[in-house]
Amino acid sequence: MYHSRLGCSSISFRHLDLRAALATMAAAGFEEIDLGALPGVCDHVPYTLDREAVSSVAADVAASGLRVRSVNGDVGDLNAPLDAEARRKRAEHLDRLLDLTAAVGAEALVLPCGALDHKPVDSLDADLGRVAAELVGASEVAADRRLGLWTESLHVLRLSWNLERALALAARLDGSPVQHVLDASHAVASGGNFEEAARALGPRIAHVHLRDAVPGDIHRSIGAGAVDFAGGLSALRELDYTGHFTLELETRDVTHDERPAAAAKAAAFITSLI
Repeated sequence: MYHSRLGCSSISFRHLDLRAALATMAAAGFEEIDLGALPGVCDHVPYTLDREAVSSVAADVAASGLRVRSVNGDVGDLNAPLDAEARRKRAEHLDRLLDLTAAVGAEALVLPCGALDHKPVDSLDADLGRVAAELVGASEVAADRRLGLWTESLHVLRLSWNLERALALAARLDGSPVQHVLDASHAVASGGNFEEAARALGPRIAHVHLRDAVPGDIHRSIGAGAVDFAGGLSALRELDYTGHFTLELETRDVTHDERPAAAAKAAAFITSLI
């Protein structure tokens, strides 16, 4: 029905419980998803992520018949200095998220690019270095399980909030197994554009999130913002991008009842462009 490389994030239906969200995405014609595991943003994965919770979520996903491309998770502010106990807790949380990633058959775990604050804890150089070190360390743990580790390195709400910072972070990650998720809405909301970000990050990109935006606002339905999807997707084709795309429709301009139809409409439009 839709392009084979196009899926939908469960974050698009975060107002529903996991089973209902999975059923809604399947009914809308999707075969692939990203699984949101972001407490406070998307509660499809329990806040206390123990082995029982991992098994429960994996069972629900398996029953849905949907395949999972990635798990979108968070282990805390990667630019925050940690004491020994906090580091132990982070390592344990990372292990459980990787357990979940493996259990649902996903390719990779996605982690963010620092705290929800543009201001560094120390200096920008030190903070970006700390984020890079944490991501590289997580990627090594993931690789031991034959899983990938991706980061959404341009996120308008976080430390690495624009393309300049994303490229500075990317330079610190070059040569490591960490790959990048590019979100079209964050590229535009930060004052840039989708095509520019795609060309700048280039072969580092492992996955692409799609949602519309205007400067300062990432919560627009596709077609209701300023993202040039045709230009960005054309650039990715020129770059021989072979990864997948996910509609992450965390929008505020449609009602919950309208979301399934809006997701289907967006999927048909993006399919025509891929």
